[in-house]
Amino acid sequence: MTVAANSAAPTIDRSMSPGRVALRRALRHGSFWVGGLILLAITIAAILAPVLTHHDPTAQDLARRFLPPIWADKGSWEHILGTDNLGRDYLARLLYGARISLIIGLFTVLISGVIGTALGVAAGYWGGWVDLIINFVVTIRLTLPVVLVALVVVALIGSSLSLMIVVIGLLLWDRFAIVVRSATQQVAQREFIIAARTIGSSTSRILLKEILPNITGPLIVVASIEFAHAILLEAALSFLGLGVQPPEVSWGLMVSEAKTQLLFRPWMVAIPGAALVALIFAINLIGDAIRDVTTPEGRA
Repeated sequence: MTVAANSAAPTIDRSMSPGRVALRRALRHGSFWVGGLILLAITIAAILAPVLTHHDPTAQDLARRFLPPIWADKGSWEHILGTDNLGRDYLARLLYGARISLIIGLFTVLISGVIGTALGVAAGYWGGWVDLIINFVVTIRLTLPVVLVALVVVALIGSSLSLMIVVIGLLLWDRFAIVVRSATQQVAQREFIIAARTIGSSTSRILLKEILPNITGPLIVVASIEFAHAILLEAALSFLGLGVQPPEVSWGLMVSEAKTQLLFRPWMVAIPGAALVALIFAINLIGDAIRDVTTPEGRA
């Protein structure tokens, strides 16, 4: 009985790198597949927008205002999702708007991730007065309401895509710093870090070669959360009229432009709203799957 049970137990290939092992676990996770497929579909649709539609998202045709989508009465295949108040094709605006949301999420995470990771690693590794100063900076950042600060900056300086990315990126680094600091403190006490110090490894080598590779799990989870947070924040700013400005298009701007038609043409709000929900849902599913794979209880 014991021999049979042992032979039936799953075996782990010790020759595989930790990254490949984590990838194999992720590919067996249902949430990773569902979220990944949704995110992949949205990304492909955004990249192939000129191929998927021949309409210009900014081209106006007042004679074709408020055409209904294909599933409604008088809908046509010429404008599958209908047109808006200026006669612009809604499918084209939806596809090109996905580009803005993904660009804002990606570059915001890069900016906030670099800042937060650098501060978190420094606070967790050196501790002492460095930790005190960085904790004080994080506390100051936490006292500032993100939406209010973003509204004030955009209202004073002006609204543009690059400015919005920078502003949001400079406001969303605190979660990176807090999580990375805690993870770094745990890793810094491990035997291989002590051994690296003993043999005289430089601080930069320890940080880049030993600590950072061992905190990628929590880092990726935080990045997925902030990716979704940045997209929602952009949508909120655009809804308030201080985000992406015409002729550029984003899903938040589409909702803002259609809010007056909510009772008469609800599909104009429902379509970009559903796209936002699907994108945020996919990102959260991927983050949850990575968290499950990288936590100790998920490695069994």
